[in-house]
Amino acid sequence: MTKEIVMRVNARFDLDAETQVAYLSQVTGMGVSEVLRASVQHYYDAVRARQTGLKHLSAFIGQGDSGRGDVASTYKDRLVEGWGAKHGAPGPGAAPSAGLAVHES
Repeated sequence: MTKEIVMRVNARFDLDAETQVAYLSQVTGMGVSEVLRASVQHYYDAVRARQTGLKHLSAFIGQGDSGRGDVASTYKDRLVEGWGAKHGAPGPGAAPSAGLAVHES
């Protein structure tokens, strides 16, 4: 399936740009139109990535539902428990400084 041609472009390039397009066409085996389409797509993707940053993830932030109402207030305790189980560190009921970072003791 080929894409319908919607826009025809007539561009004036300086010698450097002409040389670059000719080089890309030669080493990729693509025609000039294909090189220009790929170049526009690459530039578009780069600009979109800079513009949006992590905004594309904002639709998902805060949408999870663990069923627990105390996650914000107990997440550090839950991390200590999980890491303790994984790494053999002291868990609940250990000394008060167990599981705390140096600056938290």
